[in-house]
Amino acid sequence: MILTIPEISILSALLLCLLIQLYYVLFVHLKLARVRVEEIPEIAKSPLSVIICARNEIANLEKYLPSILNQNYPDFDVVVVNDRSWDGTEEFLEQLEKQYDRLKVVKILDNDKFIAGKKFAVTMGIKAAKHDWLVFTDADCIPESDNWLMDMQQPADENVEIVLGFSPYLKKRSLLNALIRFETFFTAVNYLSFALKGMPYMGVGRNMAYKKSLFFKNKGFAAHMHIPSGDDDLFVNAHANKYNTEIRINKESHVWSEPNSNWAGYLRQKKRHFGAGKFYKAKHKFILSLQIIAQFLFYAVFAGCMFFSNETLYIATGILGFSILIRSLIYPKLLNRLNYRDLRWWFPILDILLFFFLTLNGLLSMFGKKKVNWK
Repeated sequence: MILTIPEISILSALLLCLLIQLYYVLFVHLKLARVRVEEIPEIAKSPLSVIICARNEIANLEKYLPSILNQNYPDFDVVVVNDRSWDGTEEFLEQLEKQYDRLKVVKILDNDKFIAGKKFAVTMGIKAAKHDWLVFTDADCIPESDNWLMDMQQPADENVEIVLGFSPYLKKRSLLNALIRFETFFTAVNYLSFALKGMPYMGVGRNMAYKKSLFFKNKGFAAHMHIPSGDDDLFVNAHANKYNTEIRINKESHVWSEPNSNWAGYLRQKKRHFGAGKFYKAKHKFILSLQIIAQFLFYAVFAGCMFFSNETLYIATGILGFSILIRSLIYPKLLNRLNYRDLRWWFPILDILLFFFLTLNGLLSMFGKKKVNWK
């Protein structure tokens, strides 16, 4: 079999993309597949505060807040920041405050002088918290178990200032839901694996924790207050390192969240995330961009091989098959570990759809008006 120079070139490009892809799979993500899942501690070592920000979330607060207030933890308070809600949230929280001594409600009023985003609400919640160790979640979230706080508490090592948890999305019957959950899975595998590798670059505010002292020592969100999103990932990106960050992936400490139910809402959400990502540290932007580009080009170059000889296509198909085989040996275990076991049968299809979607969304995010949204 003799290949032409163009055929050798396109197969070389495909092989290069495969090698980059395998670096992330075998030298980064495999760490998360192999790491031992720690047992939930049986003893609470120190008090903590839970921070929840809400804007017109009465339905979710009624549904999910009691599960947080009734956590199996001896000493904690829950700070709910009611940010200018008009849907009955204020009245509901006033009633609940009478039932739970540990609940504290912070109310933000309308102010014509500035547009208060979620970072302002989070800052007000942190200021009102009684304790140094802060655990964050959202109003539309529910912990997997009553032991969530027991696992997210301050680690024994006082040098640890940040703990990154995982928050899967609830399952619905739709292609959008499958894509959202797979994208969340891939994002979590990335940030949790890189944290294990000693390069933490982001966290998710639906389930994470850090010290109040760390927040104020670094002047809170001052460095990126002008950016609408990033109250979670930009803070972690700026202040996490291999010495002060740990992860928690025990299934009992997962926090489930309500997913977007329409494409428009999901696209807006990803646009916000894309906007925050532009402010990551340079090294983090490089490793994430390389990953996305290599994955996209892998499929694009493979498609290009279809316009060459049968021999070229056979070799390209073999490379594609090898890629799927390697990842199929690792990602199903991770899907099970992160509560997404049902997606393992759809893995190859969702993998292709996701990266084309992320690439398209990245291009779309470069255009259009920039609007400050609360969330």
